[in-house]
Amino acid sequence: MLAMDFPTPLVLVDVDGVLNPSRPSSTEYRRHWVFPGGLVHRLSLNPGHGAMLTDLASETGAELVWGSYWRNRANTWIGPRIGLPPLRFVPIPTPRPSRWTTPGRWKAEQVAAWIGQVPFVWLEDDPSIPGHLAGQRGLGQHLVVTVDPDVGLTHDHVERART
Repeated sequence: MLAMDFPTPLVLVDVDGVLNPSRPSSTEYRRHWVFPGGLVHRLSLNPGHGAMLTDLASETGAELVWGSYWRNRANTWIGPRIGLPPLRFVPIPTPRPSRWTTPGRWKAEQVAAWIGQVPFVWLEDDPSIPGHLAGQRGLGQHLVVTVDPDVGLTHDHVERART
């Protein structure tokens, strides 16, 4: 009998709306002004999220990956502020608006093309993403844990991803 090599599952992490909520209610969030590409962004980040995510990855044998339009910029501007090491990222290009696609559909298509059959959980705030992923052929097992963009990532989201 041959041993089967199973791909390492991935946990995709979005930034805006997930790690950077629009109206964080917790006092655990810290405000940061960052300047990726010379553009000013105000971030509200919870330094405890890094440990939550690394514990999730460690306990499940998964790899954390940025699943965000921030791409590699998340390694510079987000990760260090919440205690994450540099992560691989899905190379999601800036969407090209058209009447045939929306930003959610574009993002789902880019993730599906990059990830293929690898099982994954995606912590994402866009509620249209699960429906867009459902139409992607050849996609492996996956779960989208939808995060309220006003509140951001919570322990409940991480527990849902864990199970």
